[in-house]
Amino acid sequence: MGTPAWRCLLRAARLSAGGTALVAPRRVPGCGPPACNALFADSASSSSRDEALRDKRAQILSRGLPKQKPIEGVKQVVVLASGKGGVGKSTTAVNVALALAANDSTKEVGLLDVDIYGPSIPKMMNLKGNPELTPKNLMRPLKNYGVACMSMGFLIEETAPVVWRGLMVMSAVEKLLRQVDWGQLDYLVIDMPPGTGDVQLSVSQNIPIAGAVIVSTPQDVALLDARKGTEMFRKVHVPVLGLVQNMSVFQCPKCKHETHIFGADGVRDLAKTLGLDILGDIPLHVNIRETCDSGQPVVISQPQSDAAKAYLKIALEIVRRLPKPPA
Repeated sequence: MGTPAWRCLLRAARLSAGGTALVAPRRVPGCGPPACNALFADSASSSSRDEALRDKRAQILSRGLPKQKPIEGVKQVVVLASGKGGVGKSTTAVNVALALAANDSTKEVGLLDVDIYGPSIPKMMNLKGNPELTPKNLMRPLKNYGVACMSMGFLIEETAPVVWRGLMVMSAVEKLLRQVDWGQLDYLVIDMPPGTGDVQLSVSQNIPIAGAVIVSTPQDVALLDARKGTEMFRKVHVPVLGLVQNMSVFQCPKCKHETHIFGADGVRDLAKTLGLDILGDIPLHVNIRETCDSGQPVVISQPQSDAAKAYLKIALEIVRRLPKPPA
């Protein structure tokens, strides 16, 4: 049942973009090298591909902004974003999603990874395999720790690079947004890729978002990009719920001395400048990294730790700032 899901997604991404999908698919029975090569081979010269991409882009621009359409079964969408990569956004998204579920066992939570080039949710959530298809030809999310998850990482080999043009990425994002059967969710946490490009705009303009959370370290270089990310969401009329200061302080496990490796209170200063709230501080702690690398996030594996309590507090602050969900 799982095979058609990834094949349909990858085929649709290639055909709708008019380009070449250079990604190594999973080897499955009945799909030998000739079939795979035929699916992902160049079908036109470089010039004709470029012309097709230009035509496709012109068609999209001529339509104007897309009309926002809610994801079926999802009450509220929260996006976690960062202007810069490497600030711990995905780790934060995973633990926040788990914290939302832990704070209120009556709530159903989903986690969507739209980082097409570098999906990390499968490893952090300890999930492998292909999503199955429903009778309506929708992909079923994989589930662990009570949270339903969907990621490009479920559709390709773990070590396979995705070498796609922008429009092909947009097609894949559209499938992840519209061709997944989430069931009934109270919260869908979306882990955005870093930056302020096509994916961020596509997600923001295609679905109603209840709120965005910006993750940054206190480092000046990260703060510059965090500010850009905040301004981008404001431009597309997505409410920014607040900022998370990640890797805020390191405490020596032996002498307990605290060191602000990336600077002190940089995110707090930025929040004041932007007129936003700080949702919480997350320390720089080896347990946070080790637990996510092992597929046992700290909120699940060490719920009484200071790190887990920081994520639980952030989840509470997010819920407090969300608008009242639809009935």
